[in-house]
Amino acid sequence: MINHIFYDNKDLSDYGLYISGHGTFNAPARRVSFVSVPGRNGNLTLDEGCYENTEVKYVSFIPEGMKLNTEGLRNFLMTKAGYRRLEDTYHPDEYRLGRYVQGLEVEPSQMHVAATFELVFDCKPQRYLKEGEHAIEVVNGSVLHNPEDMTALPFIRVYGAGSFNINGYAGTIASGSTYTDIDCELQEAFMGTTSRNSALTLANGFPKLTPGDNNITFSGFSKVEITPRWWRL
Repeated sequence: MINHIFYDNKDLSDYGLYISGHGTFNAPARRVSFVSVPGRNGNLTLDEGCYENTEVKYVSFIPEGMKLNTEGLRNFLMTKAGYRRLEDTYHPDEYRLGRYVQGLEVEPSQMHVAATFELVFDCKPQRYLKEGEHAIEVVNGSVLHNPEDMTALPFIRVYGAGSFNINGYAGTIASGSTYTDIDCELQEAFMGTTSRNSALTLANGFPKLTPGDNNITFSGFSKVEITPRWWRL
């Protein structure tokens, strides 16, 4: 089986690329710091409860057409600033957000027909599940089951005005728009490009979907949709 990388929705095999994905199974480091206290044995550990970025490496090989393919690949990668969607066929049910910030050090074959090199992406620690990127219409009294061990920060769209309680995270939306999007990761409320932060009142912060069952109740809204954003390490 030939495995593929998809970066910013582009299949890099279009550049004749073959890969090894042995560098894609590593886990990110937990973000902690250590404090040494005079006169006390050992260190205090300050755990921030989050994770560092991680490098995802692909050993890559272009068996033919080295010059044309490496030029095309290089130009494509170097024009993609910021985080982009990164997928591979080693993990078909998930995707990452990564950015290509390395150069491209190509080792050509003796006849300059083939080339080997390493592609290194700087990735956010989350491996997002593809099943969690689709909006789910919920009804009052619904239960959303988080299948992973990590707490998810959902994207919520509510239609009209009303109140909600998601697993103990309560809030209200005042009238004034057709719908309101609540991005619990960005901690923003908006409709399109218009801010709706002033219409949102939260009792316990932005909602989170903890591992296991999450109870959802609401009133007033004509419809509620939740994109759960399940993820794993």
